[in-house]
Order: sequence, then C-alpha cells, then structure tokens
Amino acid sequence: MQTQNTDTHFTGIVYKKMLGHYDVQHNNKITNCSLSAKLWKDFSTTELSDNPGRRVTHVSEKHMDPIAIGDYVQFIKTDDGSGMIMDLFPRKNYIARSSAKPMPGAHTFEQVIAANIDQVIPVFAAADPEPKWHMLDRYLVAAESYGIPSRIVITKFDLVQGTPAEGKLKTWIALYQSIGYPVIVTSSKTSQGLDHLRQTLADQHSVLVGKSGVGKTSLLNALEPGFGLRVQTVNQSTGKGRHTTSHLEMFPLQGGGALIDTPGVREFGVYGLESMDIAVFFPEIAPVLGQCKFGLSCQHDEEPGCAVRQGVMDGRISPYRYQSYLRLKDDL
Repeated sequence: MQTQNTDTHFTGIVYKKMLGHYDVQHNNKITNCSLSAKLWKDFSTTELSDNPGRRVTHVSEKHMDPIAIGDYVQFIKTDDGSGMIMDLFPRKNYIARSSAKPMPGAHTFEQVIAANIDQVIPVFAAADPEPKWHMLDRYLVAAESYGIPSRIVITKFDLVQGTPAEGKLKTWIALYQSIGYPVIVTSSKTSQGLDHLRQTLADQHSVLVGKSGVGKTSLLNALEPGFGLRVQTVNQSTGKGRHTTSHLEMFPLQGGGALIDTPGVREFGVYGLESMDIAVFFPEIAPVLGQCKFGLSCQHDEEPGCAVRQGVMDGRISPYRYQSYLRLKDDL
C-alpha cells in the first residue's frame, strides 16, 4: 500500500496521460501520478473569458477524465516515488471536440484535447489526400470559439508545384490569408517552409490537428529527426478514426515550447455551440452581425435584407465560406 508524503505539495504540468495515470513534469523531472479520489468526485472548474463572443463555461463532468494534457496540477509524492494529483489549477484556455456517440440516442460530451495552449495548427496536404476545406473551417471555428489563434500548415507542396493544381491551391491560401489566418506552405522533401514553421512553433505550446495521411509524421521528422516517429507511435495506440483517446502526450521541442499531435480522425465535432452562435466565429461574417433587417434573429439564409448575404454579393464574404457556414450551422 502506498503511503503519502504530505509535507510538500509540488506544482507541475501534465505531459502525458494514459488510463488514469499522468506523467507530470516538475523541475525537469517526470513523476507518474494517479488522481486523488476527492478530485475525481468533486471535480469542477471554471473557464472565464474577457473577450466578447468567447466561451464562458462552468464545467462539471464527473463521467469523464478531469485532467488534460497541458494542465497545471498540484501533487504530492508517495514513498514509492510516484505521486498523487490533489488539485487542478484554473486553465488559461483549452480546446475540445464533441465525443462520438457510443450508441443511437446517447448524448455527446465535451472531450478536452489540451489545456493552456498558445495556438492550434490545422495541417492539410496540398494533394494526396486532396484538402477538404470544410474540415479546415471546422477546426478554425472550434479554435475561434475557445479563443485560441490558428496557424494553417500546408504539407506536400512539392506534389503540386509547377502544375495547374498549384494555382488553385494558391487561390485557397489567399482566401484564408485575407480573412486573417497565417498560412505556412511546407514540403518535407524540399525543406520549403521548415524554418518558418520552426519559428512559429518555438516557445509555444501548440496542438496539431489534421486527418491521417496528410504527412504530419514526415513533416515532424524533417523538423527534428525522429520526432515524428515518436509522435506516430503514440497516435497509433489510440485507434484510427476514433474520438476517444487513451493516450495523449506533449513533446518538448528543441527550439523551446512543446507540441501535441492529435490522432487523425475523419470528423471533428464542434461541441457546445448553438446554430445561432456559429456566425460569430467566422471573422469575416462577425462584423456585419446585427445589421440585417431582422437583426440578430436573422438566420442569414433566405430572409430579405440580410447583411451577410449582401456581403457575399458584394464580394466581402467568400461564397464558399458562406456555404461552409450554412453547412456547419445545419450540422448542429
């Protein structure tokens, strides 16, 4: 039976979680911790935001793991060298997705991917597989709703360079840049964009999101030899295409900061937003909200005097992004 040394409480950051066990870093050392029964029972945390349109949530989810990668926790050490997490500090932010429904009629819940992060990095291939821009919009809306900036990364640019597909890709890139999203074009084979990406990741806690096959492993190996292979080993243990993960890990970067790569999934459920909320998280649509003939009650679909549809006709809002907004709104 473990005995507890309660004389000293330590503060650390969760770098790895797997089946109720957590690797917590404190003073550059890792302590494998379990969760105190009291924290399981009484878990409750509040996320506050001073930014209009951002989430203000009160979370009390006793059926799910209360600890996320990137959480700052207080723990005590036990005589056998392990630890026990006693408290969870308030989060600066977090990003989550909707859990998969285990059976028809079951409710989804908010599955926190990571906490206290600086940026979300959606990763899409220029080709093989062909980018699904609606999926990108899902990632961007999720990040916007949690108040976290996004940086878009395009991989495998060498596959389209010098072909007609290059021009089409650059049109899409220009669209997202015009909205305000930075885009980094990369190639693991030619090393294009790697220095830019290293600078973007340095001294930041970043979360990579993207489908399987977009070239994340090759990209990470090009950034740091062997890095992508370590990350891939973690992701393969979770099960392809599933929303429930048993093993997540944050990896320190040589240039400072750390990276969390999420397992590739076919869908990314946006959690906790009502259909009327979605427009707020499209940066090019948000400024005209409330200017419609029917004010904030406008559905921005077929109503007369809609400022959003007028923005589309005037060229201020991309027709594609408008359709993406309607599609995401209908999915909720």
